[in-house]
Amino acid sequence: MKFGIGFANTGPFAGGPGAAMLGQAAEAAGFDSVWTVEHVVYPEGYESTYPYAPDGKMPGSGDNPIPDPLVWLAFVAATTTELGLATGISLLPERHPVTYAKEVATLDNLSGGRLQLGIGIGWLKEEFEVLGVPWERRAARTEEYVEVMRALWAADNASFDGEFVTFDGMSSNPKPA
Repeated sequence: MKFGIGFANTGPFAGGPGAAMLGQAAEAAGFDSVWTVEHVVYPEGYESTYPYAPDGKMPGSGDNPIPDPLVWLAFVAATTTELGLATGISLLPERHPVTYAKEVATLDNLSGGRLQLGIGIGWLKEEFEVLGVPWERRAARTEEYVEVMRALWAADNASFDGEFVTFDGMSSNPKPA
């Protein structure tokens, strides 16, 4: 059995000193990984229903810092040597898959293969709206984005012809470790 620490990039661990302390303490205590959460924005008065709470509202408030998961994990990677680094979750349909494939592969490569990528489709419609990302068909978009990233990681001169993304003869390096 493996043990990780969830919601690691929030509250007192969101900033540099807290992130370094948490990562180093988790590694010293024998934890296997730290897991991040992601929200680009926190809309006050949102109407979407948070599916993981009886009242339908996300815990916390807009003043609770939630740093970008990959940037936070890169910082923790630089302060640890073996601790697993995990997104639990990354809101993939809010990102461009070609750029995200590069960012994820770079972090995994620089950390020596310690990244675990957990993805989700999101539940907060207002967040998608402010980012200009269509809410509809986000599950289909997520599935295709995973295929795009895998194509770029599998080989150089990759090609992809999908509903949302199309490219021909593209290489993205480094590859994941």
